[in-house]
Amino acid sequence: MLAMRNSTAALFAALAVLKLLLIPGYHSTDFEVHRNWLAITHSLPLSRWYYEDLSEWTLDYPPFFAAMEWVLSWPAMLFDPEMLVVSNLGHASASTVLFQRLSVITLDCALAGAAARLCSRLYPDSPTRQALAVALTICNPGLLLVDHVHFQYNGVLYALLLCCLAEFLSPQPNPLLGGSLFAALLNFKHIFLYFVPAVFVFLLRGYCCGASPAGVQTGFSPTRFVTLGSVVCLVCALSFGPYIALGGVEQLPQILARLFPFKRGLCHAYWAPNTWALYNLADKAGIALHSRLPGSLSLLVPLAPAGSGPSFTGGLVHDGDAHRFLPGITPGRTLALVGLALFPAMVKLWRRPSQRSFAACLIYSSFCFFMLSWHVHEKAILMATVPLAPLVLALGSTGGNSQGTTTAYRLFLLLAMTGHLSLFPLCEWLPTLWPFLDAQHNVSAPSSMSVCCSAHIPRMELEGCHLVGLSRTPARRSTLLTTLGVCCVV
Repeated sequence: MLAMRNSTAALFAALAVLKLLLIPGYHSTDFEVHRNWLAITHSLPLSRWYYEDLSEWTLDYPPFFAAMEWVLSWPAMLFDPEMLVVSNLGHASASTVLFQRLSVITLDCALAGAAARLCSRLYPDSPTRQALAVALTICNPGLLLVDHVHFQYNGVLYALLLCCLAEFLSPQPNPLLGGSLFAALLNFKHIFLYFVPAVFVFLLRGYCCGASPAGVQTGFSPTRFVTLGSVVCLVCALSFGPYIALGGVEQLPQILARLFPFKRGLCHAYWAPNTWALYNLADKAGIALHSRLPGSLSLLVPLAPAGSGPSFTGGLVHDGDAHRFLPGITPGRTLALVGLALFPAMVKLWRRPSQRSFAACLIYSSFCFFMLSWHVHEKAILMATVPLAPLVLALGSTGGNSQGTTTAYRLFLLLAMTGHLSLFPLCEWLPTLWPFLDAQHNVSAPSSMSVCCSAHIPRMELEGCHLVGLSRTPARRSTLLTTLGVCCVV
């Protein structure tokens, strides 16, 4: 145990040095997003936090994350008080950059500790596996890119997720503590709703119904059900209660409207490599082919009027193009598709609520939401890659079944390659690495996969969508190859 702690500390220190070197580098608009949230939570009364809209980057994370921003705002004063003025839009002094970068690096300590805690419970008899699983987790290149280049606070959130999994997957599990940690996680960032189906079925069947890993049920326990529900409700009350107490019950719909902006398009401005990227591409192809049909044939396949129906690309507001050749997609339809995709796995978990089945369903649930749900961010691929890193060795251990072990490792390798490749368009500085691109950098750099395949796959362009990694607009930067790779994983 001591040796693993020392190796984890040494690895974290080496990573911290790398992260320090990235401090003066590129950062995205998310840097201004979090600076603005620091200013809102520090300068305004709590009842105004979810109403403030001077900046386009309004507060749209749950209350616990807002509370974390408020806590961070106090040491931020020591670096640059001007960053905490709400009207100082776009403020990015050297001191501000330094503080925000250091805050992410510091909070990453929680990720290292949580990874060590989880892996020590998953592999209590194998220090080698513990060390390898911890290294795979904290050295995740996606987290490095998103948190320490693009700029976000994902590390501390995934630390809370790993602590939750440590309670669920421990040899002596603690479902109540795990459930309370998961409820707290949802009140930090609601994207973790991706895991709710697996967690709900596992707790209901395994804890409330007292089913054994083999599926033998001892009987539903109302006491356990009420206790678990009370713990979850208590966490939610701690999260939303202060807003209702200080601002009235109208705070609740206002917060929920910020958390779930369904008026945004089907896809984020940066397309995630999922089913809807392929669907949008097929719609564009259909429109292009329709324009080349003879007049009589084109009448048989009418196009929807331009601008009608739900938008399929949106960022801050309801903007972008609607599907014209293919049927329009609504939030309700995406939710139904997610439910259909999840149903078989949830049935299997219900019948056999073992820890291994739960871990597999947890990853599968995140995949289903990533591939099929509404307005998915490209960064959501971390929902699969981060928890899979410490779990892959356990999922591959099938009682001496070498084939199952190899399959799990190949799955993780394919997911890591395609998923992290899809994050590259987040970095606006990448085009500078390819001098043959135009001076205005209107075209993003080709992905490494595109370069490798360029000798065999001709480059094609359709309405600004490059099939092998090139794109003319930010809304079209997902690659077909990356999408197909993630589809293969699913």
